[in-house]
Amino acid sequence: MHPDWSLDATLYELNTRQFTEAGTFRAAEAHLPRLAGLGVDIIWLMPVHPIGEKNRKGSLGSPYSVRDYFGVNPEFGTLDDLKRFIAAAHGLGMHVILDWVANHTAWDNPLVAEHPEWYARDAAGKLRSTPWWDWSDVVDLDYTQPGLRRYMLDAMSYWVREADVDGFRCDVAGYVPGEFWDAARAELEAIRPVFMLAEWEARDLHVRAFDATYAWTWNDALHAVTQGNADTTALVRYYSWREKAWPRDSMRMTFVSNHDTNSWKGTQFERFGDGLRAAIVLSVVGDGIPLLYSGQEAGNDRRLAFFERDPIAWREHPVGELYRRLFALKHDNTALWNAPRGALMEKAGNSAERYAFSFVRANERDGVFAVFNFSGEARTVTFAGTRHHGRYLDVFGGEPAEFAAATAVELEPWGYRVYTRARS
Repeated sequence: MHPDWSLDATLYELNTRQFTEAGTFRAAEAHLPRLAGLGVDIIWLMPVHPIGEKNRKGSLGSPYSVRDYFGVNPEFGTLDDLKRFIAAAHGLGMHVILDWVANHTAWDNPLVAEHPEWYARDAAGKLRSTPWWDWSDVVDLDYTQPGLRRYMLDAMSYWVREADVDGFRCDVAGYVPGEFWDAARAELEAIRPVFMLAEWEARDLHVRAFDATYAWTWNDALHAVTQGNADTTALVRYYSWREKAWPRDSMRMTFVSNHDTNSWKGTQFERFGDGLRAAIVLSVVGDGIPLLYSGQEAGNDRRLAFFERDPIAWREHPVGELYRRLFALKHDNTALWNAPRGALMEKAGNSAERYAFSFVRANERDGVFAVFNFSGEARTVTFAGTRHHGRYLDVFGGEPAEFAAATAVELEPWGYRVYTRARS
């Protein structure tokens, strides 16, 4: 199912709200060489469609309040501008996926008047927003309606054919019936191979429709660990669940930040504190397809406004350099590639397991041994078993290392070591 180009891919979420002035796509196009230099493979564009005005939040509204599924937000540019952006990304060896909002529309989407039967109703028979949430700027769709399904399938196919997009990130995918996504994948694949990312965490979505799903549980566990609210058992629980309960070829998107977490929960610095660099490293060298969110690489330390223009101050930053090195390592080392091509994580037991987290990923060609200190105290760690034994190179220190039964690793507070096995 997975497109070949996704099997060692990295993701980048490009927040179009940074550029909400005339010529957004052209402004973003200037960043493409920089993103290619970071090692980005798949660019995910937040919604590019015209935004509803009725019940709008803030001065610009939410990009997830879609007024026209076949249109381009004039704030961002034209369809030709978008095509040019995508063509430029393709020319640099990258792919582009669009954010797709299938669960709901803007209140002033013409479909409300043209096909009122396509919309969900409350107990009084009135149009409703998504239950329980404060999403008052949108109105829910009703996927029991065959006409709605046909319309939405045609709209998704349009963007693959007309704009040459490479797939979709599907908003609140679990709120839409799985059989719709199955049908969408089949229709899109009839055009050409696509990459599908679900904003959801459910293994059944991987059966036919989706290549990747959000690893929210991973993010929550790591946040708890770095905030001192859990020990590394939380990570063990996640990785055991991932290996035993999920399909082997499913990709889980591991992320330190995205537009939701940044705007509503906190910046990467707020959420992970002194453990930020270790969290970033684990997101790339552990199992998963890693995501880099706009501004992380520039050290953005603000919660970006969701309903307003909020430009990022672009600059070189150590976080960006860390991602660049990690993405280069991921591309070069086949053990770190995405499922099903990458190697499984194998636990390497250690002498401080409440605080230290260690594992091996190895195949016939490559191997990685990674050790993390998820605590504010320096620790000297030894390891059980023999799976990690052998000769390695310290990725960040550049020094050779050899592991045998008595070998210990000294870790500073919140420190980490990543070793690559010497190739024969």
